[in-house]
Amino acid sequence: MRIIINDRKVHIMRERKRPPAHPGRIIRNHYLQPLSISITDLARKLGVSRKTISKILNERGAITSDMALRLSKAFNTTPELWLNLQNTYDLWYAVHNSKDWQKVQSITIPACLPG
Repeated sequence: MRIIINDRKVHIMRERKRPPAHPGRIIRNHYLQPLSISITDLARKLGVSRKTISKILNERGAITSDMALRLSKAFNTTPELWLNLQNTYDLWYAVHNSKDWQKVQSITIPACLPG
């Protein structure tokens, strides 16, 4: 899903009915299970605690910039992949679980200001 702010209106593109997968689910289903890697082994290879990896895999923890760098090196991907997965997940839940953001009024920007 993409949110585009244009002409002071918010447009939500490609509305998803189902939530996107948490990055932890992707790690578990596409890397750990097929490669037979344990949580302990992954934690050791990434240089983080088992608890940190467990929280992410159980969808109770988020991918940080540091973790994205570690995952990208370990799985030969890019850090942007992991950050985009997390951002998409977080944004979907923000849009669907909170309506307070819709009450925010746009700020009029004078035409004489750059931008």
